[in-house]
Amino acid sequence: MASVSKTNAARLLDAASISYELIPYEVDEEHLEAAHVASQLGQNIEQVFKTLVLRGDRNGLFVCVIPGNFEVDLKLAARISGNKKAEMIHVKELLPETGYIRGGCSPIGMKKPLPTFIHESALLYDSIFVSAGVRGLQLKISPSDLFKITGAEIYPI
Repeated sequence: MASVSKTNAARLLDAASISYELIPYEVDEEHLEAAHVASQLGQNIEQVFKTLVLRGDRNGLFVCVIPGNFEVDLKLAARISGNKKAEMIHVKELLPETGYIRGGCSPIGMKKPLPTFIHESALLYDSIFVSAGVRGLQLKISPSDLFKITGAEIYPI
């Protein structure tokens, strides 16, 4: 297999001496959703987390990292982030705001640190998968290390 080039997220984990694995997968531009990634990895979708960037009406941008089989609850997301309302940012805002594209948005290494909330089910696993920052590459990382590197809070159901 061809060597995998390190992403910014991987370099940040290296700098913080956090262990992780980079796992490549086949990208399908028509199917960027977590279910496709999970099937490519041969993993349960509950262990493959997606990174969503939202905008709150009071506090601006924030991040929710949720299992691939979940949809974000906008009312709950607003409440946990100290907002009255929240909505997903438009896909065209993703790259300028985070430095990442749809299907390759990592919770690690965004252009500027954003408040991050990771779904509590992450704690059920020894390791979870999140985007490494490019399409076709996932990070396998322990949830506690992901909390540490992102400064995230637990996101309850």
